[in-house]
Parts: sequence; C-alpha cells; structure tokens
Amino acid sequence: MQNFPGVGVSPGRVIGAVRQMPKPVSEPPAGEQLPEGVSAEDATAELKQAATAVHDELRARSERATGDGKAVLEATALMAKDTMLLKGAAKLIAKGTSNQRAVWESAASVSEMLHNLGGYMAERATDVLDVRARIVAELRGQAAPGIPASDTPFVLVAEDLAPADTATLDPETVLALVTSGGGPQSHTAIIARSLGLPAVVAATGVEDLPDGAEVFVDGAAGTVVAEPGDAERDAAVAWRETASLLAAFEGQGTTADGHLVPLLANVGGAKDAAAAAELGAEGVGLFRTEFCFLERDSEPTVDEQAAAYQGVFDAFPGKKVVLRTLDAGADKPLPFLTDATEPNPALGVRGYRTDLTSPGVLQRQLEAIARAAGQSEADVWVMAPMISTADEAATFASMCAEAGLQTPGVMVEVPSAVLTADAILREVSFASLGTNDLTQYAMAADRQLGPLAALNTPWQPAVLRLVKLSVEGAAVEGAGKPVGVCGEAAADPALAVVLVGLGVSTLSMTARSLAAVAAVLKTVTLEQARELAELALSARTAEDGRNAVREKLPVLAELGL
Repeated sequence: MQNFPGVGVSPGRVIGAVRQMPKPVSEPPAGEQLPEGVSAEDATAELKQAATAVHDELRARSERATGDGKAVLEATALMAKDTMLLKGAAKLIAKGTSNQRAVWESAASVSEMLHNLGGYMAERATDVLDVRARIVAELRGQAAPGIPASDTPFVLVAEDLAPADTATLDPETVLALVTSGGGPQSHTAIIARSLGLPAVVAATGVEDLPDGAEVFVDGAAGTVVAEPGDAERDAAVAWRETASLLAAFEGQGTTADGHLVPLLANVGGAKDAAAAAELGAEGVGLFRTEFCFLERDSEPTVDEQAAAYQGVFDAFPGKKVVLRTLDAGADKPLPFLTDATEPNPALGVRGYRTDLTSPGVLQRQLEAIARAAGQSEADVWVMAPMISTADEAATFASMCAEAGLQTPGVMVEVPSAVLTADAILREVSFASLGTNDLTQYAMAADRQLGPLAALNTPWQPAVLRLVKLSVEGAAVEGAGKPVGVCGEAAADPALAVVLVGLGVSTLSMTARSLAAVAAVLKTVTLEQARELAELALSARTAEDGRNAVREKLPVLAELGL
C-alpha cells in the first residue's frame, strides 16, 4: 500500500478507481505568427468570438448550478470578457502574433499580476488560466478541458480543479475529490463540502497515480491509500452504513443537556434557500447578496434586488434570515463598483468600504432589502462585511435605521473588529464571525495555497483566541448580544463543538453539513464543550488542538467524520 497524506476537507470514506483530469491544453508555440493572408483585424475578431463563446458556455452552466457553484461559474465567466486580458492579446495580434499565442501570453501576464497581488486576487489567477485554456481550445475547435467522462463512478484526481470544473461536478459519478494542490478553503474544498463529496487536498504525489488504480479516500483524516487492504475496505463499508445517519437533520441544534444552538444555512439565492429549508435549516446565517450583482455591467435596480431577496426570505417564514450586504471587491470585482488597478485588493476597497468610493449603492441595497422584508414573514437581520471600527458600525446601523431595518449587525473578519468588539457591538445588534477571512488575515496566509494549508486552518490557537475575544467583547455590553459563526469552520463537527464551548450562539454552514454537526453536538453537554474549547485554546499547535478534541469525541470515528 502507498499512502498519500494530505488535508482532509470534506468527510467520507470511499474506495474507487482513479480518473485523472485530462492533460491541460498545450501551449501554442513561442513566437507563433499570424497565418499568411490573415489580418490582425480578422484574428482579433476571431479571438473575441471565441472568448464570447467561452463566456456564454460558462454562463449557461451557471444557470444550471446553485449556491457556491453558481457563484464560481459566474465569476469565471467574467474572466472570459476581462478587458485587460483581451486588450493585451489584441496588442500582441497587432504586432503579428497569432491569436492563440497572443491570448496565451496576455493571460500569463494577467495571472502573474493577480498572483503577485496575493490574498483574494491570487485566487483569480487560476481562473484566468482556466479561461485561457478554454479560449485556445475554442480557437482550435477542440473540446474544452473538463471532468473526464465515465460510465462508472470514479475518484477524480488532479493537480487542482478549475472553478468551472468544481462547480459542475456530478456527485452521482464522482465518488471523491483528491488534489495535489489547493488548500482547505480553496474552490475544490468549498464545492466538495457543498456537494457532500469526500475530499482531500494538498496530497503530494497523487497526480502520478495511473487511471484505473484503486484507492481509498478518507476525507476526514486527509489520507489517500493506493491498493487498499481489508482495513480500508471495512472502513468504507462502515461509512456507507453510518452515512445514512447523517442524511437528515431533525430541525433543532442542541447539546446533550438541552442548550440550544440554532443551526443555520449559508445560501446564495432562492434555490439554495429552498434546498436548505428542505434539509431542516433553522434559518439562514449567511445570505450572500453579491450573487445577484455578478455578471452585470451596471447596478441592478431596487426592484430587481428586492425580488431576489424576497425569494430567500419566503423560504423561511417566521425564521431568521441574516443577509450580508454587498461584499464586492477583491475576488468579486464589479465593473461599476470596484477598482481593478488596486495594488492589494484583499486590503483595499471591498465590502462595506465600497460606500466610501461609490456612495448610494449600499443605500439602495438597504432600500431593496427593506422592501422585500416588508413583503415577507421572515425575521430579517442585516450585516455589513469588512467592518473595522466602531464608527463604521455606527454609520451602518444608522443607514439601516433610515431604511427601516431594525436588526443591524457586522461581520467580524478583520482582527481590529475582534480587538474592539465591545465598542463595535455597542452600535449594532449582533455580530457574525467570518472564519475564512479572519483566519487568512490573522495568519497572513493565502487560503488558496496548498503549502500554507497548515497555517490556514481555524484550528489555529490564535484564531480560536480571536473567536473567544469576540464573544467576550459582546458580553461586555451586558445585553447578551449574539455572536454567530458563518465561516467554513462551522461545518467541521469537532470544531463546531469547540465554537459552542467558546460561547458562540449560532452556527451557519453549507446545508449538507447540518445533520453531521447536529449529530455530534447532541453527544456533549455545554460544560463538556467548554472543556474541549479550553483544550483547543491551550494547545501548542493547531494539529495538537484538533487531535486532542477529536480524541475526546469518539462519535466522530463512529460516524466517519
């Protein structure tokens, strides 16, 4: 047996045959010139036509997707029409370079620029290269790169998966995902969790496994085993038997001694909300509103926004729906709102800060939210992303009041918001921890980079201490203002117990994780959760803390989590 250790990002134990992602589209020869008799104008027109075809194909796929997949596809489709990419290629074509070589070189320049910017923008570097390959394939009349076709289920193995691929994975065909690159918060990880597929990332060497090789994948432990033996086969059988226990959520999150922990869902639109409600979510802890702004050259009208919001509100009558205002910027650039020339977009004008440079957009969004809330029975809460100071929190609360929205809140994802949580929560009604960004900013570690996966985990003691500080800051007020978690950390059942022990009031996650988190929570009392939280807080390393907590939760092994 050959073992490939990696980072487990989505639980499950399966055995299946490997199918490697097809080799990437070959690079056009360096120095390739325009064919004789083909003008630069015609070559440029052909390139633009190919880019439009790629855009339209990705856009069509996004219409069939939901949630995280839909957002990823929409963002990637935008790259096919990126002005910088196409203008750079057109300049090269004008100098006599073939259109295939021109778009190849232009995309390399754009990708390098994004990578060097770091943070969220580095995440888009992969998108540009994916789009480049698709445009070149279109120019050649070849099929675009993508998931291999198969008549039988398989384990998909790749160096990394492009967003457009991960967004349209068929869980009926793909048994598990394994990549040699990527990190715990990469596109692959997020989509795997939303689809309920076992997944391991940063597993060095798996790209050398031959097609057809049988492997065992443990998405909780983060291991891939070639030529599995009896122990691995028994584990896979046990997982199939216990997975049914995680298929349904009874509708109320609680510890063993009756301490209520509302389990909410992260959604991106009405389809997601309906699916989450069907899976028993107690409400919505994160409604990502930027999804209705993507793929547009202009701001959607108040009426258009209100209609989109009401679709989500109507899925949860009488229940809480926490809506995050537009989180544009960084990895979600909008042509009518964000500045693509920022030297460091992850630390630039994004989220709430766009109101500084484009006043009016947030006000109109709040008007649309209030209008939709007035036509719905949902209990609508509204929070702003990227809040850093008490003054920003006060201004946002005032804007909500003017719009007629009574429950304003903030996202806590910037370390300064943690350190001044007491002052910030004097101005608003609640806070929600975005653990993805909070971890990234606290550890100065790009969440997409496989080599930094060990740093970029919310199990880091430093990150857990920030969570505790946030809860303590809310308690200073004496009014019991709630602090929830809506980042990916809430979907890890072991970490969910720790978060509850730290005093977090609600947990929001991809709807597919609700049953697993609920099953583990109800095996511990609140006092036991607090003891486990102290174990994690006092650990020397993230791995030590995770191992210590998991050792005290035997139910995880029983359920294969």
